[in-house]
Amino acid sequence: MKDQPALPAKSDVTPKPLEAADRLVTLDILRGLALFGVMAISVVFDFRVSIFEQFLPPHEFLSPLDAAIARFLDDAISLKAFALFSLLFGAGLAIQFDRLPKQRRAVLLVRRLLVLFGFGLVHLVLIWNGDILTEYALAGLVVLPLLYGPRWLLAVGALALLILYSTSYLIRLMPPPDARSMAEHVREAREIYANGDFLDILKFRVREISAIGPLHVWVFPRTLALFLTGALVWRTSVLHRASESRWLIFGVTLAAGVATLWVNRALASVTLAVAYGAFAIAVASTKAGLTCLGWAAPLGRMAFTNYIAQSLIFGFTFYGYGFGLFGRLDVATALAFGVAVYVAQVIVSRWWLARYRFGPIEWLWRSLMYGRLPPMKLPVVT
Repeated sequence: MKDQPALPAKSDVTPKPLEAADRLVTLDILRGLALFGVMAISVVFDFRVSIFEQFLPPHEFLSPLDAAIARFLDDAISLKAFALFSLLFGAGLAIQFDRLPKQRRAVLLVRRLLVLFGFGLVHLVLIWNGDILTEYALAGLVVLPLLYGPRWLLAVGALALLILYSTSYLIRLMPPPDARSMAEHVREAREIYANGDFLDILKFRVREISAIGPLHVWVFPRTLALFLTGALVWRTSVLHRASESRWLIFGVTLAAGVATLWVNRALASVTLAVAYGAFAIAVASTKAGLTCLGWAAPLGRMAFTNYIAQSLIFGFTFYGYGFGLFGRLDVATALAFGVAVYVAQVIVSRWWLARYRFGPIEWLWRSLMYGRLPPMKLPVVT
């Protein structure tokens, strides 16, 4: 089996954005489901309170319900949702790589990742410093040259990076601040994020980046490994024939679930994410499963737009330039609010994609990547 699908024979084929009909609906569904996990973690642990509170003894009294919800999110969703996004990003990068003409793929993909980096910097500085886009752009630039290699190179690279991640070497190399410093940081965050105006919060957010940076460095090997794993899964072509490979995919679900019981906490986030992803793909490959999960596909097709929209909505809700609810909502209420936002995005995404080919930020990203404006509106059916 070849490592890459055959590319168009003509060298003058004009590269263009992927049409909806050419997409794998199962990947869009999985992306939409993963977005729920990202939303839940963000609204409960990152917008409601300081991201550093999870590293300290509890600063607030949690009711039994709140404690149970927080424990469930931490154990079952937390890093797993972001791991799923990393797998999907790696698969998406490989899809773009394999479908673009050879003579243009490097230029277009580097441009795509640099544009993403620009979006990430804007998001990081002006909206929310929990941003993952800048990390994804940098990881994509690192992984891109490896996509020219065979599948075994992707597998070896992913395994080596996962071993590095599992050793927690980078945490020892860049240890977190001491508890006293983090406690002072949390106290300052509670005051500024809840009561500050936009400029006050902007200054603090920029200052906070240096404290958050090590968190990204710690997980960067995992991000690279998952990008490579996602690309490898795409190159095996199993996603093209998920219906025929359903029992194999269910077997991966079982194996990854069992492995979760035996690996350390760092790797458990990876194995559990693989189990979640494989199970969702296997279910969505059935007619009944597709009917049950199809609602998530429009959300997944507009994941970039919805991710940024969540940051804008949550920022205005919790920060002082909006409603100033930072540190003032309990876990259950914050999560309920996040779920309401997510449900609204499901409805809006479906409505939007019934009229337009792309989400607005997806359209802008493609326009800057290809250097031209792809058609936005769908043709009117008469």
